[in-house]
Amino acid sequence: MQDLNFPGGKVPLTSQMKFISEASHKRLPCYRVLNDDGSLISNTIHEQVGEDVAVNMYSAMVTLKTMDTFLYEAQRQGRISFYMTSFGEEAVNIASAAALSPQDFVLPQYREAGVLLWRGFTVQECTNQCFGNKDDKGKGRQMPVHYGSNKHNVITISSPLATQISQAAGVAYSLKMDKRGACAVAFTGDGGTSEGDFHAGLNFAAVMEAPVIFICRNNGWAISTPVHEQFRSDGVVAKGLGYGIRSIRVDGNDVIAVYSAIRAARNMAINEGRPILVEAMTYRVGHHSTSDDSTKYRPMNEIEYWKTARNPIFIFKKYVERYGWWSEDKESELVRNVKKQVLEAIKTAEGMEKPALTEMFTDVYDQMPPNLYEQERSIRDSMKKYPKDYPIDLHV
Repeated sequence: MQDLNFPGGKVPLTSQMKFISEASHKRLPCYRVLNDDGSLISNTIHEQVGEDVAVNMYSAMVTLKTMDTFLYEAQRQGRISFYMTSFGEEAVNIASAAALSPQDFVLPQYREAGVLLWRGFTVQECTNQCFGNKDDKGKGRQMPVHYGSNKHNVITISSPLATQISQAAGVAYSLKMDKRGACAVAFTGDGGTSEGDFHAGLNFAAVMEAPVIFICRNNGWAISTPVHEQFRSDGVVAKGLGYGIRSIRVDGNDVIAVYSAIRAARNMAINEGRPILVEAMTYRVGHHSTSDDSTKYRPMNEIEYWKTARNPIFIFKKYVERYGWWSEDKESELVRNVKKQVLEAIKTAEGMEKPALTEMFTDVYDQMPPNLYEQERSIRDSMKKYPKDYPIDLHV
């Protein structure tokens, strides 16, 4: 039989009625470089990482974990309203950030604080945002951990799930049209792939050949929903095939594997003008957020296993120690300095006054309409009438 030229290209014909199998029983492999003892797996193809980059990545992972620990406790003490940690997912954060260029635009979900830290967004700036004070870049308008920075090419996080995925396709297409030599990078969790924006974003990026990397942190749980209740495909990496997108599955707790995969993905995205899908297999050791108690829906021994045996910080520490780049003295000094830095940042952020009341009404209209003038006047009247009901540090 001859091929038939359908719209979109030639398709081979067959007289056999054969349905495509729904899924293979053999799962797609996961790219890995490091053993759990920090040693290199034999015959692996990976990026060579020097001492400076390796030590900086390890230090950033420890900084992220320390910041998460103290800000999580600050929420538990009632000092901030909300928080989300990256416990167990530090390698995806830091290694991917290190593999990118500062010119690349990042569209995070809400567990990518490490990407900002790597790019130079300070612990103090993170803490200011969580406390919503007058130095918060978002002017106190966002929930805690909804970071963003024009200076660092990080698009501000928004709460609606997966909106950043389709936006990233548009950002990437713009970068391509302007010949910027950069790519867009969208982060999402496995739960985000169940949203319509995931499918729209991947399809748009594939058709328009946009230089974008979609990084999915498959951490096993979308809040309390396990992955086997979300989809029947072989995880997330298999979805790339349906959209004609080159894809890879990588061990998200292996710093060198993530770094190597994202470096390669970036080169392909920019030089070949194509989207890339990366599924980073990891585990969310912490609760989904401070509004969640994950012990209600998953066993403690499962959490403990990933917290200890497959901890990405422990694994990478063994790696840098093997090369003589790290020691217990350096570890003690790092932990001491970072702890001091975070505690001082919290003290400073907490003691700072709130943004001016007028900031609630700016940055939307060029000229404020009458209804907003009336709303501002009404709030000021209420504050005068009921002063005890408003924070004493509110800067009017």
